[in-house]
Amino acid sequence: MSNHDWNKKMLMELLKRPEDSRCADCGAADPDWACYKLGVFVCLNCSGVHRSLSSRVKSIQLDYWEDEVVEFMKSNGNAKARAMFEKAVPAFYYRPREHDCDVLREQWIHAKYERMEFTGEIKYPPISYTTGFYEGMLWKKGKENTQFLKRKFVLSERDFTLTYYNKENESKGPKAIISIKDLNATFQPEKINHPHGLQITYQHDDHTRSLYVYHESPEEIVTWYNAIRAARYAYLKTAYPTGSDEEQTEPFKKRWFILDSQNRKLFYFKGKLDAEELGVIFIGTENKGYSVKEYVPKHARGNKWKCGVMVKTPGRQFVFMCEQEREQKEWLDALRQVLSRPMAPQDYTIEANISYKR
Repeated sequence: MSNHDWNKKMLMELLKRPEDSRCADCGAADPDWACYKLGVFVCLNCSGVHRSLSSRVKSIQLDYWEDEVVEFMKSNGNAKARAMFEKAVPAFYYRPREHDCDVLREQWIHAKYERMEFTGEIKYPPISYTTGFYEGMLWKKGKENTQFLKRKFVLSERDFTLTYYNKENESKGPKAIISIKDLNATFQPEKINHPHGLQITYQHDDHTRSLYVYHESPEEIVTWYNAIRAARYAYLKTAYPTGSDEEQTEPFKKRWFILDSQNRKLFYFKGKLDAEELGVIFIGTENKGYSVKEYVPKHARGNKWKCGVMVKTPGRQFVFMCEQEREQKEWLDALRQVLSRPMAPQDYTIEANISYKR
């Protein structure tokens, strides 16, 4: 066997290590590229970002690998790199996934390896999303037309608000002051028709409203995104001080729920800060086969999640557990209010368009 074939075989063996079987940056399965300057295995998309940073990148399958480079990959790998470059990633900071938009992937890699924001070293001046206050200009889509205009935005963790102004002159006061508790953000480049397009949603007068914004700088728009997540994280830690950042290792998986009573939808998310839901449950009326009641399954009895709620739909039953009786009562009352309200014509359309997930 030639050195070339042997080295390729060695690399394929390294990819069997659990920590190296997924891309070091976005978690995509079966990475087929490697950045041999850092000693990490990455997917094709992330390899392009590393190449733009002048990092030395090779294809595992197609390129020639020297003995010393293979030895370097063997002695390093994704786990060792994470221990160094992801030592102090804030709980709120969004880690991109395989199918996320390019700007999130690019800025994560830049922040991690180029700016080294997560090594635990003190930064001067402080990184923008750690100060609790952020302000700047964003291009905002007008309400009546598709024109984007520069508007000033101010994010305050102390007040838990996001404020924006219609004119650059602040003397006329803000156009809107949005509570952090009602706010979420997600990248929507296709919808906004800009690679850095960000959609900010919030509740106002029982309606969901959206702001569409972007910034020319990819670093700036991702900083805004994580600053919003940081402020929302701070709010949630204040509003729910007993909450945990860790996933529960119990028969039930911890999920974050939001009830949209107007549209009869119960959304659930993997985490408090996620912009996209894992699933949605339609809440109809009792005469249509929907019901809500107290319920504790046998296998859950005896653990700390003692107060259960069962939501029954015509096609499936959902069981949720609350840690406190007060929370259980609040959810039962809120869900029963929706159940007791007759369904409007548009509700049947909403119901028909919902497909349940696990």
